[in-house]
Amino acid sequence: MGRWNSTIVPGFILMGLTDSAETQLVLSVLFLLIYLITVLGNMGMILIIRTDPQLHTPMYFFLTHLSFLDLSYSSVITPKTLQNLLTSNKSISFLGCFTQMFFFIVCGATECFLLSSMAYDRCVAICRPLHYPVIMSTRLCWSLLTGSYVIAFVDSTVNAVYMSRLYFCDSNVVQHFFCDTSPILALSCSDTTEDEIIIFICAGSNLVLSLITISGSYLSILSTIMKINSTAGKKKAFSTCASHLLGVSIFYSTMIFTYLKPKSSYSLGRDQVASVFYTIVIPMLNPLIYSLRNKEVKSAAVRIMQKIEVSRQLK
Repeated sequence: MGRWNSTIVPGFILMGLTDSAETQLVLSVLFLLIYLITVLGNMGMILIIRTDPQLHTPMYFFLTHLSFLDLSYSSVITPKTLQNLLTSNKSISFLGCFTQMFFFIVCGATECFLLSSMAYDRCVAICRPLHYPVIMSTRLCWSLLTGSYVIAFVDSTVNAVYMSRLYFCDSNVVQHFFCDTSPILALSCSDTTEDEIIIFICAGSNLVLSLITISGSYLSILSTIMKINSTAGKKKAFSTCASHLLGVSIFYSTMIFTYLKPKSSYSLGRDQVASVFYTIVIPMLNPLIYSLRNKEVKSAAVRIMQKIEVSRQLK
């Protein structure tokens, strides 16, 4: 094919997850089911929190936007993946590829900092309960949310600028099911050392800074919980952050495994499995984690259903 600059690439070919027609059919049904659960679960969380006044607190403010991010996160990847699985057309335009990559990074980076904000919120609630309404003001919540999006957009823009400078030779076949940085770097015939360093710094700084915030918050929480005399008090304090801790553990373990490593260690099969988990499965799990383990959300859902039933009977 010769040597061509990424600015004139007509498009890429996404190889997907498998060449087997039977496996593709099974995966398409599975991913469609997961995507429907993701959409319904996250939209349900947003509607429940927005509708019930008792959930209009900082914790649920962040949880609403986490659900929005998970919904966006999955929608950036899953529909195109389903199209590739169900049709023979696996091509994606240059603009489509880098647009997908851009919004994928925006959603991922924003979620990192949003999880940090949620950890800080839980820290204040447990460690300084009397000052919680003052510290976690509406202004601070919006500032944390806005800052998360701004940093993510800057990070994604830097990534897009460096990736768009790459040259490609001989093949435009992406050995992945979506446009991610690792397979695109692996495809390039340019010297990607500088690009890898910049991307590693951006991704690493996001993960490290957010993890420092989360770790510091939970160390403070643990220290406070250990000072509580009653077992019931300790259990109640821990239960308020158990769901968040579980969500953080699942999200960060796959992100670190995938991104905090050099291009030379890229493994197609291993990275694809991890990618499926954090792009398609985790957005489905988060609303289940935060709803099934949260009595307030379940109670709010029951109240909403009761109101709907009463309204239906009155008609």
